[in-house]
Amino acid sequence: MTAVLAVVIFVGAFVLLATDKVHRTKVALVGAGLMLLLNITDAEHAFYDVETAVDWNVVFLLLGMMVIVSVLRQTGIFEYIAILAAKRSRGHPYRLMVMLCVLTAVASAVLDNVTTVLLIAPVTFLVCERLGLKPVPFLIAEIMASNIGGTATLVGDPPNIIIASRGGLTFNDFLVHLLPWVVFLMIVFCLMCRWLFRSAFSFDPDRVESVMSLNEREAIKDTRLLVKCGVVLAMVVAAFVLHPVLHYEPSVVALLGAGLLVLITNVTTEDALKEVEWPTLVFFAGLFVMVGSLVETGVIGKVSEALTGATDGREGLTAMVLLFGSAGLSAIVDNIPYVATMSPVVATLVPNDGPNVLWWALALGADLGGNATAIGASANVVVLGIAERAGHPIGFWQFTKYGIVVTVVTISLSAPYLWLRYL
Repeated sequence: MTAVLAVVIFVGAFVLLATDKVHRTKVALVGAGLMLLLNITDAEHAFYDVETAVDWNVVFLLLGMMVIVSVLRQTGIFEYIAILAAKRSRGHPYRLMVMLCVLTAVASAVLDNVTTVLLIAPVTFLVCERLGLKPVPFLIAEIMASNIGGTATLVGDPPNIIIASRGGLTFNDFLVHLLPWVVFLMIVFCLMCRWLFRSAFSFDPDRVESVMSLNEREAIKDTRLLVKCGVVLAMVVAAFVLHPVLHYEPSVVALLGAGLLVLITNVTTEDALKEVEWPTLVFFAGLFVMVGSLVETGVIGKVSEALTGATDGREGLTAMVLLFGSAGLSAIVDNIPYVATMSPVVATLVPNDGPNVLWWALALGADLGGNATAIGASANVVVLGIAERAGHPIGFWQFTKYGIVVTVVTISLSAPYLWLRYL
């Protein structure tokens, strides 16, 4: 009975999110409250349990990076990058979109994709404002580029860290098996952008001419603050990349970096916290409680086992079911708790630790499937929150109509890649 109630509440919340008639933070809070009120879950499982509780690592990673970005914004570096990008693209919108998408994908492979979009989004608003362009198509493209680029490495997307831990995979395993394919997918995606966002590629020659005459160096407001921010951010990035060696969670690194930056600069606490997207953090907490309830009641586990049980142990068929099934489920359930639930199932199907086609099918399905809907991945939710605060809200279906197309294409291309290379 509790499983049925959990499904009803989650489906109801998803429908409300899809209609955009109720703010997503309200939906998440009410959904989480109902899960607790009806005893589908309890405080212990909702806030403290490793498998079903709010993923505080994600919440505090976001908080720490938001504080760092807030301090970094005061240096003028975002204006600098925006002017430089506009000048290098010579104001051509498609060229600019490709440039920003490639930058986002590369950064997402080194950082996690949430951190990347936190850094890229402010640049996007500024460069679009300078050129008189609508920022929403660029933001949607960058979200998708971040999810594709983050697939390439162990640290690029949180589900990859979970998969690596369960499967005994190394940083180099991801580089060898997924990086070349991600490069190909990014080329395909950049070509798709020309068609998907064609209505956004009109520009004002007068604005372009005025931007070309700007000196980007004049945008830097505080050189000393920029140097301090650069040093701290470099340390944070290095700690992210060295996660397999240092074993510090990204959330711990982000919070330490934020604290250090506030300590060594003259930025006030109020200014440092001013850019924090509190509604987005609360939305994540509520969403995790709802998804955790589905995990606790066994709903996600049963779906996962049904997906693998239907293949009768045949590796090739199992890989395809994992790829497409993971993409479908990651479109409606955040891919972090989904992979946390699914990875033990995959571990029972893989004979030994190390690279196996099933792990790559799970990674590609979960990471690329996150592009399908506005709540499919953490980066999606973060950018939607930033866009709303900036006065450019992105609707659920406004995002999803592009996301489904990109997901179908990238997943469909990944199926023959897995089959030909491993099977």
